[in-house]
Parts: sequence; C-alpha cells; structure tokens
Amino acid sequence: MVYCTKQDLVDRFGELELTQLTDRTNRPASVIDDTVVNRAITDAAAFLDGYIGKAYALPLESVPPSVVKAACDVARYYLHARGVEKDSPIQRAYDQALALLRDVAKGQVRLVEDTGAAPPQAGGTDVQFVSPDRIFSRETLRGY
Repeated sequence: MVYCTKQDLVDRFGELELTQLTDRTNRPASVIDDTVVNRAITDAAAFLDGYIGKAYALPLESVPPSVVKAACDVARYYLHARGVEKDSPIQRAYDQALALLRDVAKGQVRLVEDTGAAPPQAGGTDVQFVSPDRIFSRETLRGY
C-alpha cells in the first residue's frame, strides 16, 4: 500500500524540486521522471509499513493526513539520496517522520480515529487498599 502520490509530492514540495531530483537524463532537468518518483514512494511505503505494521493491521482502511505527510517527507529524503545536509529542513522533516513512526509502533500515537465507543473496562470494579497497622494512635500516644 502506498501512502502518498506523485501529486502529493508536487503539492508539498513543488514541481521544480521534483524535476531537479528525478530527471537524470535531460540537462537542464525538464520533466519529472515517474519511475524515480514511484520508486521513492514505494520505498517510503515499505519503510512506513515496518513501523505501522507493529501496531495496526495492514493495509490501513484509510490513510490519515499525518501518515501522508510522513510518507512524503520520507520519499523526499530518499529522492535527495546523499545530498541531504545534517541540519537541513529535509533532514529535520525525515527525523520528525521517523519519530512519529516510532511512537506509532510503541502505541503512543494513534492513527485511527476513535469511533466514539467507550474504552474497554479494566479487570474488576472493586478497589482494595492495603496498609500496615497504625503506629500512632490515641492508645500508643497516651501519656505524652
């Protein structure tokens, strides 16, 4: 399952950037190479599946916007290949996507919207308290 499309990448990053990243035959770059874009999208989807699959059954019924953004950021990172500097916005976006995916895998972030159903109840309804006997009481403090 893919989580983003070529159009998602164009909408987020612009046609010029995708043209420059994918057109490896024409100089100057003039067209978006669909093969290169599709490879990056497929690789990003496989990467996301590794994390999302730990917490959810795949394929997802619907793709939340946060997953689309993460997929776009990962695909863009892949398109840049070795050209990403350590503190660049592209690296930061990739790191944020990775952090989101790790949280999803740990169950700290939910991707699926709540259906409005009540959460399942915990085991029993009784609460028990256990404490040691009182040390100080009226009887033990008599005479002070």
